[in-house]
Amino acid sequence: MGASRGVPADEVVDLVLATLRDAGLRTDEVTGLATLDRRASEPGIVAAAARLGVPVTAYPAGRLAAVAVPGGSASVLAAVGTPSVAEAAALAGGGDLLVPKRTSRPEGRPAGVTCAIAREGGGRPGASAGTGRQKG
Repeated sequence: MGASRGVPADEVVDLVLATLRDAGLRTDEVTGLATLDRRASEPGIVAAAARLGVPVTAYPAGRLAAVAVPGGSASVLAAVGTPSVAEAAALAGGGDLLVPKRTSRPEGRPAGVTCAIAREGGGRPGASAGTGRQKG
């Protein structure tokens, strides 16, 4: 997952649940939330993971930058050192991308979270969180 600083846990959970629902996946299939290391302690990410009953996995920007993804953003690269957070974090543990990056749509303010879903090598999907306001 990608997340802006101060993103509310409700926004994170709502996006994860909507993304799972749209993909025909169940919440109990989620094995964890993965994100950029500097966002792993973000209160909204931590609280969302707790609500979902899963751990948060953190990856440094260099590791995420090395993951091949279908898209990427020069502005995200300039801001956090990797062109992709949500998709790269979802794929960093291995597996296949099930749902490309989706962005939250909060009313009255810019998006604060992005989500992508990958199926882990063991066959279970894992949701991922990264830096919000990603373009590209």
